[in-house]
Amino acid sequence: MKKRAIILVIDSMGIGAMADASDFGDRESCNTLANVARFNNGLQLPILQSLGLGNLLDVMGVEKVEHPLSSHGIMLETSLGKDTTTGHWEMAGIILEKPFRVFPKGFPADLMEEFVNQSACGGYLGNKPASGTEIIAEYHEQHLKLGYPIVYTSADSVFQIACDVDRVPLEKLYAWCEVAREILDTTYNCSRVIARPYRSTLNGLERISEKRKDYSVLPPKGSILDKIKGHSGRVVGIGKINDIFLGQGITHSIKTKSNKDGLIKTILAIKNEIDYAQTSLVGSNLDDAEMELIFTNLVDTDMLYGHRNDPRGYGMALEEIDLYLKEILPLIDKNDLLIITADHGCDPTEPGTDHTREMVPLLIYSPAEPPIPLDTKTSFAYVAKKVAEWLNLIPEKGWG
Repeated sequence: MKKRAIILVIDSMGIGAMADASDFGDRESCNTLANVARFNNGLQLPILQSLGLGNLLDVMGVEKVEHPLSSHGIMLETSLGKDTTTGHWEMAGIILEKPFRVFPKGFPADLMEEFVNQSACGGYLGNKPASGTEIIAEYHEQHLKLGYPIVYTSADSVFQIACDVDRVPLEKLYAWCEVAREILDTTYNCSRVIARPYRSTLNGLERISEKRKDYSVLPPKGSILDKIKGHSGRVVGIGKINDIFLGQGITHSIKTKSNKDGLIKTILAIKNEIDYAQTSLVGSNLDDAEMELIFTNLVDTDMLYGHRNDPRGYGMALEEIDLYLKEILPLIDKNDLLIITADHGCDPTEPGTDHTREMVPLLIYSPAEPPIPLDTKTSFAYVAKKVAEWLNLIPEKGWG
């Protein structure tokens, strides 16, 4: 019988500042989940509550339960970072000893000159840390007039390029991102280049989430994804998982338009109702695989609400996830392991719009395992260890 693990990452749902948060420019008060709940005068998360989320910390509206359905604990991040790539890589068993470089004053002049020359884009607008929605609004009119890309970064290691698709075709935006990626791979140690297409509509300037594209650094080999794939297993990346790992260790990639879309596709994957012929990266459906990993990222909490300082929207997104978990839990049978966690924080109630260095929740559910309280895990790589053990694989040294 096929054994299967499902990892569901609620992007940025941190649960409290790590001890070294101040080293990353964050305050001790950052606590994405608790502060969002407090802002909303409580959250309605009955499924997450039943799994034991309220047993990990005080969350208004999410009570502590006597008999949680999941094994529940807290994970700390070992790698020196607070970004999506670092968090997901560590979950997969890749720990970074050297952090990705950040650009708090924008990108160096020599880098930008090389980018303009190699891309033939003519020039650029912006080149500073900024909220995507704000910098697009600031430079939109100039962008339409000149056709120059809007370039910006954040507290994370990202080189972001925004273009109105009715002014700059999507293919050209992607080509410019590929040039940036090649330049950054030389000496700049930048984690991701992100294509941020948008369009002017009657409702304003709207980013086209499903056409966003991430150009990540290729991760070192040896992750749990590589291990599963190497044993002829199926590794299904849902959402931006394929972009985060640059396809390494992934056998099937499924794009999503929103959290709702990602949750629906995760349910279809669990039910084995995905058309894998349309999503395969390896030329095979792998329907006969003896092991499988479904790895889903739910990005809206971070992208739409955390970075935009919208705790109300964040709370609604969490309640939407909980609603779909009500459908997911009954689909998990004795051969399945469901892990719910996060990759960092992005507290929308804190000053600034960037990620926050936080602990994350760990909820592990399977009808085959009795739920127990877990001690604090000193690395997100515990996820890789748990998945390996569940799939009868040998974990690597250092995995949790």
